[in-house]
Amino acid sequence: MSLVKRIIIGMIIGIILALTIPEIAKPVVILGSLFVGALKAVAPVLVFFLVMAALSQHKSGHQTNMKSIIVLYAISTLTAGIIGVIASNLFPVTLSLTAASAADVAPPSGITEVIKAILLNLVDNPIKAIYNANYIGILAFAIMMGIALRNSSDTTKGVIQSFSDAISKIVEWVISFAPFGIMGLVFDAIYTGGIGALVNYGTLLMVLVGCMLFAAFIANPIIVFMFTRMNPYPLVLKCLKQSGITAFFTRSSAANIPVNMELAEELGLDKDTYSVSIPLGATINMAGAAVTISVMSLAAAHTLGVVVDIPTAIVLCVLAAVSAAGASGVAGGSLLLIPLACSLFGIPNDIAMSVVGIGFIIGVVQDSCETALNSSSDVLFTAVAEFAKRRKEGTLKGSTPWKDK
Repeated sequence: MSLVKRIIIGMIIGIILALTIPEIAKPVVILGSLFVGALKAVAPVLVFFLVMAALSQHKSGHQTNMKSIIVLYAISTLTAGIIGVIASNLFPVTLSLTAASAADVAPPSGITEVIKAILLNLVDNPIKAIYNANYIGILAFAIMMGIALRNSSDTTKGVIQSFSDAISKIVEWVISFAPFGIMGLVFDAIYTGGIGALVNYGTLLMVLVGCMLFAAFIANPIIVFMFTRMNPYPLVLKCLKQSGITAFFTRSSAANIPVNMELAEELGLDKDTYSVSIPLGATINMAGAAVTISVMSLAAAHTLGVVVDIPTAIVLCVLAAVSAAGASGVAGGSLLLIPLACSLFGIPNDIAMSVVGIGFIIGVVQDSCETALNSSSDVLFTAVAEFAKRRKEGTLKGSTPWKDK
């Protein structure tokens, strides 16, 4: 049985137990605690190796269209983060957090304190950063290590990639136990907050999916038009149909790489470019993840009564875009980066991981939509960069060049 079906069954069982025999079934709460604890254990190591491995794979001297593609990835991800922040302020959502208490939070007094905290976290000892789940420090050191290792031997890069793959596999193992963990989390949410807790989750889900649909059908087409000066929707819809649908069900950008490779070949793109940009995009092109990170971290802030001013919201947009680049290519990877954004508001890691748990509860729909947006835009912007280059060189053929090989 697929993971999605097992998660749905776990949710249903958790709801039934909470509504029928709450006192007898109370020990199932430990399942949710164990699941969140396992996520807390693996998340810092995952971020470190995933980002370092992605950046170290670059080969100097190899001429590709990668600069334009990376710029498009960055624009798309940053735009998605901005969409998430705006939507969260237009439609504020509060959550039922078991560990949440306003007394536990020391919100920053302003943007100066936020920037100071970021700078201090950037230079934190990497071992200490991993131990304390300081995601800003982890991300900074991983980026520096990845760049420093670009000229290392293929053997060294292979070892780093192997570690990254191994950590990703561990994440898959942890997530395979999600049905049990979610059963405990759903039970705990209803037992402590009543059935109304799920209503809040439904509102959160609508905000998340609404932002992703806006990014897919409005923001991304605008970006495509700006670079190609052509009707963007035939290409956007083709990528969503052939890549987004499969990504929706696999819920893994990494698993969808072969599908995107085949689509890139069908579009007649340069193999030397898409063979690099598609796997890289599965790691760093995370518009859906930026939406998830920004919306859910702001939902935690709203729940705890933390006031987010405009400068801090701008920092959150940038941080959501940067941290989204470290999202894992497996199901639920972006949820593990929510604590990074929550740290902006002084929200403790334990509370942030409770938000991660909620993310897995709604992940049946949220993560599917997120992965569909992420993965389909990998091949979309690879194609856009090449078509924009052809347009500049005067070699772009026809009004629908994606049909011309």
